[in-house]
Amino acid sequence: MHSIDNQNTNNKLESTVMKSFFRNITFVCCLLGMTACGDDNDKIHEWPWGNEEEPAPDPEVTVKPRYVWIDAAGNFEQYANSQDNIKADLAKVKEAGFTDVIVDVRPTTGDVLFKSTAADALTKIDVWSSTGYIWAERTATWDYLQTFIDEGHKLGLKVNASINTFVGGYLCPYGLGSIGMLYKDSSKKKWATVLNTANGLVNSMDLQNDEKDYGAKFLNPANNQVQEFILQILSDLAKYDLDGIVLDRCRYDDYQLMSDFSDESRTQFEVFVGESVANYPADILPAGAKEGTYTTKWYKRWLAFRAKTIHDFMVKARNKVKSVNKDIRFGAYVGAWYSSYYCSGVNWASPKYDPSINNPGWASTDYKDYGYADHLDFIFLGAYAAADKIYGSGEWTMEGFCKQGRNLLQGDVPFAGGPDIGNSSGWTDGGQSAKIPNAIDACINNSDGFFVFDICHIRMYNYWQAFKTGIDAYLKSVEKK
Repeated sequence: MHSIDNQNTNNKLESTVMKSFFRNITFVCCLLGMTACGDDNDKIHEWPWGNEEEPAPDPEVTVKPRYVWIDAAGNFEQYANSQDNIKADLAKVKEAGFTDVIVDVRPTTGDVLFKSTAADALTKIDVWSSTGYIWAERTATWDYLQTFIDEGHKLGLKVNASINTFVGGYLCPYGLGSIGMLYKDSSKKKWATVLNTANGLVNSMDLQNDEKDYGAKFLNPANNQVQEFILQILSDLAKYDLDGIVLDRCRYDDYQLMSDFSDESRTQFEVFVGESVANYPADILPAGAKEGTYTTKWYKRWLAFRAKTIHDFMVKARNKVKSVNKDIRFGAYVGAWYSSYYCSGVNWASPKYDPSINNPGWASTDYKDYGYADHLDFIFLGAYAAADKIYGSGEWTMEGFCKQGRNLLQGDVPFAGGPDIGNSSGWTDGGQSAKIPNAIDACINNSDGFFVFDICHIRMYNYWQAFKTGIDAYLKSVEKK
């Protein structure tokens, strides 16, 4: 998932992720405060499915779903070769009171943990283990995703699959090596994103210093061949008996505004604006430009173009999934820090919400037209605030993230907000059982559901009882209504 984000802690979080057996969740964007949007509890959205085992005591009350994310990399050692471990943890998930799992089946390497005609099977991944930083290998031949579906459905859990979308490889730190399509197939280098660095335009595959450039290698979302490749992966995934499919990292590379400045992006942008760009990319952004407001000729049009690119792909992806199985719910994970998420080229809000009113520095008047919330069946907002920032208003509190999310989504789609309990500030060393019931309370009562990232941290810090306590408290509050 998902995936964390506050720009000042980006490098720190990357390091923490590696030490926590999991890799490169969504980078944290800039810490621009945004005035809290009003709470609108009159628009509580009912989810596309209910919970058959927990009927509401009153027909006007909906029992909200509770999701736990299962990151592919962070849980690879635990599950890759052991169906017994999958069964055991799913039983704990059920016992704790969760209703759904979200199984990551395409990590940032770009290889997959399900049957696909387009992508290679994931056979190894880098992990921090008791013996150090190593490659962990998968030798099992049974279907990883199908096992989660079979065992989850036996328990009455709903099973959703997530893919990391616009990624195609991973460069490991500390000289361990690299993995993924972009490294295995040199002809795909043209698919990799081109960055507008301080030293000029550079294909990300030419950045291979693992002390500085390690992590996910992103694909260019504006590349039509890339889009067709991802759509084929989604077509294969939709053949499974899933309850939902979730797109993670369906965005541009980094949070620094440097991606993507390829020739293909230039051509498409010039079509978008209806004229050529005389000085590319200087008329759009200065070399190495990071988050902020710029007065260049094409700055805001460029941001709108990127948001439109992601919006249009999201429509294609939904149509592809529904063409294979119309009953599978289609959704996305995004970071809840909307005030700076434009850096990722994403407008996840409702098209009814106009960000140009409060953010004229980066949002054009048509930026709202590229909000994609109305094309989703569900959405997950990463309310990845610090352990001591649970209640509050505005961004960078869990409660504030969720309240703002309701205003931004305008009732177009049900949403679940939730914390990252392994990588956000204050969560990295465990020992926060007492905070978890509050985190559940703050998110689920201001959202249409709850999710947590990630099961590897619940297991690592033995938070099972803490989640059961928090979920039980929520269910008791529903009974009283």
